Amino acid sequence: MKVEGAWSYPAPPARVWARLLDAEALRSCIPGCKSLDATGPDAWDATLSVGAGPIRGTYTGKVAIVEKDEPSGYTLRIEGKGAPGFVKGTARVTLTPEGDGTRVTVDADGQVGGTVAAVGQRMLGGVARQLMGQFFDCLKAGL
Repeated sequence: MKVEGAWSYPAPPARVWARLLDAEALRSCIPGCKSLDATGPDAWDATLSVGAGPIRGTYTGKVAIVEKDEPSGYTLRIEGKGAPGFVKGTARVTLTPEGDGTRVTVDADGQVGGTVAAVGQRMLGGVARQLMGQFFDCLKAGL
């Protein structure tokens, strides 16, 4: 499943970069985040409570930031599992100067399995875009 998006921020790339790597900002902006505990530099164990339509559940997993190119971008690697199934994927996050601000683009690719994939496959792209939008809009509010 491919998901893409772009957001504009009223701040220079260095400031947006810092916000994207701030653990407290991530914890408060990730939709459904119950916990985000550091396990190393740029790596966390996470617990999320999210769902697609009637299929809701709690997922536990790992999040890591790899291939960092400060302040131009990084790759986010995620994997999680819960009663409704599993999710695994990567997202390339790119920061580009845009006037006095920054444009953040995301190109994500993920796989899902289990009940959530079997029942909610048609809804998953829309739900993923909605959750991604909530996350990036929340980050913008803190700049």
